[in-house]
Amino acid sequence: MKKTYKYYILNIVTAIVVTMFFSCKDNFKAVQKMGISENEPIGIAENINLVHTDSGKVKAILLSPKMLNYQNRDFPFFEFPNGITLDLLDDDNNKNVVVADYAINYSETKLIDLQGNVKITTSTNDTLYAEQLFYDQEKEWLFTNKPVTFITGLDVINGNGFDSNKNFTNAVVLEVTGTITLDE
Repeated sequence: MKKTYKYYILNIVTAIVVTMFFSCKDNFKAVQKMGISENEPIGIAENINLVHTDSGKVKAILLSPKMLNYQNRDFPFFEFPNGITLDLLDDDNNKNVVVADYAINYSETKLIDLQGNVKITTSTNDTLYAEQLFYDQEKEWLFTNKPVTFITGLDVINGNGFDSNKNFTNAVVLEVTGTITLDE
């Protein structure tokens, strides 16, 4: 009888231990987030001067007074609430300059949302003005469906929308509302 009693106790303890073992979860991410509000950035950087190089050549220089890191979100992003200035250099060191009052870089979709007095000046002095412009980093494509003004050569083109590759070699103003050709 003593042996049977020990046998039951051993079975109960074994069942509890096995149940506890299989009920444990990997909550490492939840533990990391403890004490961090999802509405707050996990990092704040000020006076950003980021230089991106590839094979020893400078490809981009990003300047911004402030960057907020929201990589703790389900849809992570970097926010630049005080705007950016971005110099993009090609292999021949031709520089395109992007300026915006506000920007968000979405990490997962590789999409950059530029807002407020967006201005892009190319190395050939073509200039695009928009209130909002998106840049798809994977496709290297610029686009918007908001009003734009595009100055190229002697033409000033106004429209509602814009599509172009990053080099502006096939820039198209959509829904053109007016074109002005300037005399030299």
